[in-house]
Amino acid sequence: MTDKYTIPRLDFESQLVAILFEIERLRSDIGTGDTPRDTYLELHRLFDFVMSVVSARIEGNHTTVYDALDQIESGVSSTADQLSEIKNIAETARFIDSLPADAALTHGLIREIHRRTVDGLVREGDPTPGSYREVDVAITESTHTPPSWVTVHAEMSALLDFANEDRPLHEQMLQIAIAHHRFVWVHPFRNGNGRVSRLFTYAMLRKTIFATRGYSALNPTAVFGNDRDAYISALERADDLTADGTIAWAEFFVAGIRDDVARLIELQRHAFVIDRLVGPALDSLLHDGVVSREAHAALRVTLERGVVKAGDLEEAVRGSAAHRSRFIRGLRERNLLQYAEEGPRFYRLSLSRGPLAPRLIRRLDTLGYLPRMLADD
Repeated sequence: MTDKYTIPRLDFESQLVAILFEIERLRSDIGTGDTPRDTYLELHRLFDFVMSVVSARIEGNHTTVYDALDQIESGVSSTADQLSEIKNIAETARFIDSLPADAALTHGLIREIHRRTVDGLVREGDPTPGSYREVDVAITESTHTPPSWVTVHAEMSALLDFANEDRPLHEQMLQIAIAHHRFVWVHPFRNGNGRVSRLFTYAMLRKTIFATRGYSALNPTAVFGNDRDAYISALERADDLTADGTIAWAEFFVAGIRDDVARLIELQRHAFVIDRLVGPALDSLLHDGVVSREAHAALRVTLERGVVKAGDLEEAVRGSAAHRSRFIRGLRERNLLQYAEEGPRFYRLSLSRGPLAPRLIRRLDTLGYLPRMLADD
């Protein structure tokens, strides 16, 4: 029987090895940027929301990223099930973020990720949320037949043992790529396997290459959303469990991760965030008459500092301290500012919701940060 969890031997001259070396070079720069933590966390939340739309889109959910943002902001939707699917994925990513980065990947965690992902859904729900399947299943439009339900727990035990192994740095990306494919290959749930596999991969990335990098993390769904057909095809290449098929899948996977890590490093450069991303979005608010010059100046100070107190806005917002307090309250009520992690008297820009969010998504698209799957949104 083929050992599903053997790291294949690689030709040192292969393209895959070259990409792995690139990732190792880029990894040394993760966490070394000067973007304020609060700013980065908001951008991270915005990215995770967009990637949640992508993950749902891969499964046939046609809600656009802007419609999803508007509907979540308003709390009203005519496509409630599709919106709930996106919210579930985003909230489950936040749940994963709340765990210790080095937390073991367990049966209980995988089932909890599944429960949260399919909770309350009809079209993309599961009759047994948080439980491995107890029926045999087929995968639509796939020649692969998942293993019998009788073996699912044993198959998942072997997968989790592999996923939790301490591997040398140069093997970790291959470990994650193989674990992602084998999860889909086992197909442990009746529904929701694709969404859970991508969240499982996110958890693995946090546990391995980002474990010592603090808040710097990467949601890999962009890798899969650039070309859905190529993603499915690459996965299918590995279904025979051969070394060649596994290497072909791994090459697709790590090339996408390399590109995303390079973008992540750019987001950690404060000058890039100010000049190319958030600054232009703020300017568009002023140009379109959404904010006053005074509000624009206050938001610009917040962008440059990352976190501000009322006194830091004295030059931008003239007048008494009481006036500034009212002014800040107005910006908070419009979801332009929010409380920072430091406490209720500290403020940061609201980037993952409110008027800035859709403008930032457009900027990210212009900069080539979004998967091609969202091109027509």
